[in-house]
Amino acid sequence: MIADEQSTKTFLDFFVDNALKEDVGEGDHTSQACIPADARSRARLLIKDPGVLAGVEVARHIFRKVDSTARLDVFFNDGQAVSAGDVGFEVECNTRALLKAERLVLNTMQRMTGIATMSNRFKFEVEDLPVKILDTRKTTPLIRFLEKWAVRLGGCTNYRFGLFDWIMIKDNHIDACGGIQPALERVAAYQKEHGLNLGVTLEVRNLVELYEALETGGFTRLLLDNFEIPLLREAVLTVHGRFETEASGGVNIHTVRQIAQTGVNYISVGALTHSAVSLDLSLKVAR
Repeated sequence: MIADEQSTKTFLDFFVDNALKEDVGEGDHTSQACIPADARSRARLLIKDPGVLAGVEVARHIFRKVDSTARLDVFFNDGQAVSAGDVGFEVECNTRALLKAERLVLNTMQRMTGIATMSNRFKFEVEDLPVKILDTRKTTPLIRFLEKWAVRLGGCTNYRFGLFDWIMIKDNHIDACGGIQPALERVAAYQKEHGLNLGVTLEVRNLVELYEALETGGFTRLLLDNFEIPLLREAVLTVHGRFETEASGGVNIHTVRQIAQTGVNYISVGALTHSAVSLDLSLKVAR
């Protein structure tokens, strides 16, 4: 995970620098043509859809990147519920810098707020049940850290950040390796050889594979992939708390509660990031 402050700042600096380079290029000719270099303005972030706000701290970082004297007056913090008509924050800074940062701030916050809002909806569906909703690696390349940040703000839980911080033996690994047992044995040998102690998730596709996995052992969590509800319930009863259980595959807002009621410990939901709809926000300069 890269949830620690220093890693987040490193990713954020890289993201902002390259996003500004992409958008601004050799310069914002429109603003340079019609805005005096020393002009200063104040603008408000207007909320146009209800949801869970996300990206305020990213916006602060962006504005201070383009103008070190920028000042934000925040009315709604990251993770707070907002309604259409609310003002998220007001920013005061150099006008050219404000207009340079405007689209990057909005694009980022709209995406993050959509994900936080989607995550919060899933959390709400199961908040009275002992289950955690997990995100996945189905994210936008190079902004995974922002999207996973938004998932946390919405009340759900980050799974692995990448291929390096958790071992997940999926169907393709099992088939390419020749079966569940050899895959688990090779993972155990690899961890020992490299001095690793990573969590291990093993995907099973049916009850036959489940029984084989239980006989073999050597993993942390069983990923019950695309199990029908009756089979999922039977699988959880069969595991009987010996290993963590996770349900995955085709989970949506209408099915997540029923899945949670089977007793699984975790439900991984790719839709948190790959299907979230951006919320409508705008940044308006005060006249």
